[in-house]
Amino acid sequence: MKQNDPSHELLSEAHQLGHEARAHSGDHAALKLWLRMLATTTQIEAEIRKRLREQFDISLARFDYMAQLYRQKDGMKMRALSKYLMVTGGNVTGLTDELQREGLVAREASPTDRRAWIVRLTPKGRRLFETMAQEHEQWILELFASMDEEAMQQVHAHLGELRVRLLQNNDPASQEKE
Repeated sequence: MKQNDPSHELLSEAHQLGHEARAHSGDHAALKLWLRMLATTTQIEAEIRKRLREQFDISLARFDYMAQLYRQKDGMKMRALSKYLMVTGGNVTGLTDELQREGLVAREASPTDRRAWIVRLTPKGRRLFETMAQEHEQWILELFASMDEEAMQQVHAHLGELRVRLLQNNDPASQEKE
């Protein structure tokens, strides 16, 4: 990767390098790629946050929470929800309290574990999420419109390979086999 690639020059002129501003011409391609991925992800996430706030007056955290519950029609334990969202139990409790007050989620005691709560979207919550999810999908399509299908599939495949390797590197059992 050359530091003078056209996209880098355009981003620099627009003062939009973000994380990429840390890269220098002599840096390794992996470092440049990491900074570009980080900058791109940050930029897309900021745009999605802005649109969710403007159009639905909802945070990305609430959207993600509702997305997890939408996939689980029978609901899920709050501990599992915390794991899927990669946030603390306290964060899930706070979001649950807010969404329950708004009539978007219901919380009930687990029939199999007296210490656990099951949360699920209410019909009102499901309808709201479906509306938001349709818009969200259109935003993602719009944001990625400049990439052709083949390029997206290649990037997806390469990043999948990278994730598998990273998981293997962090798995003590796979390290013993090598």
